[in-house]
Amino acid sequence: MSRIVRIHEYGNASVLKIENLEVPAPASDEVQIAVKAIGINRAEVMFRNHAYLQEAEFPSRLGYEAAGVVSAIGSGVKDINKGDAVSIVPPLDIARWGTYGEVVNVPARLVVKHAKNLSFEKAAAVWMQYVTAWGALVDYGKLTKGDFLIVTAASSSVALAAIQIARMVGAIVIASTRTSNKRQALIDAGAHHVVAVDEEDIVQRVMEITGGVGARLAFDPVVGPSFDKLAASLARGGTLIQYGALSPEPTPFPPFTVLGKSLTLRGYLYSEVVSDDAALERAKDFINGGLESGALAPLIAKIFRLDQIQEAHLFLESNTQVGKVIVTV
Repeated sequence: MSRIVRIHEYGNASVLKIENLEVPAPASDEVQIAVKAIGINRAEVMFRNHAYLQEAEFPSRLGYEAAGVVSAIGSGVKDINKGDAVSIVPPLDIARWGTYGEVVNVPARLVVKHAKNLSFEKAAAVWMQYVTAWGALVDYGKLTKGDFLIVTAASSSVALAAIQIARMVGAIVIASTRTSNKRQALIDAGAHHVVAVDEEDIVQRVMEITGGVGARLAFDPVVGPSFDKLAASLARGGTLIQYGALSPEPTPFPPFTVLGKSLTLRGYLYSEVVSDDAALERAKDFINGGLESGALAPLIAKIFRLDQIQEAHLFLESNTQVGKVIVTV
């Protein structure tokens, strides 16, 4: 029997329940992992709140990321052995391969022997944030040296990964956050410029920073009322990549800005990489290379225990963190 987190209904953090369950042997194409650390993601909060792309079938497991030690392998699995220290690229089904628990089964193709310089806690913080940012900015956006990039909600784990990846390729990062409280933390995390959007006009600041040209790319998980100004901050021919929809408010579409600047608006999900074997391998190579060189280094905001899973979700929802929330097992 293993301790597993499940939800029996949608709701606030109190619906997260730790239960003792028997975990079956891995399928032929799966690997079973004794979990040491779990990465907590905004997607799991949205899933729990019934605000996510996937519907739950109760009782439901949940969780996208984990790191641990391989305890069993399916009959068709090669190149992975019992005892290997591994981490998990987020699967495509948040419930079927939920990672909140002591023992999990996951698809073998998504299991990575992570860089040896990583602790289990940091390894559990790698794949959602870096795969999401890499797929949007490098694989699709072709971000390169000298490009200006706007990263919104900049203290989130994905945004921090985007900042590191942008610096790795030589781009110039303009991080946006609501207030100046996190300004120094974002500069320390690698942002070249920080705009506090509740205190400054982002369009004016971006134009000052870029010499009146605007940014080539914007990477945004929020949309809502800020969408208009974000679009206006882009250069002619620029691209706004939307990878989330955190704002509960309506998103007004700015047709004249989009037409006048010939902008591209691109919806993006990390699953575009995970569902494509060739893209997944490119992502693994890029990210592992960055981890080994030190150019990519997961920033952990706070660590909780498994029996504090509700507190971990509440902390993430507080929006006070800078970096990844981790749960140890």
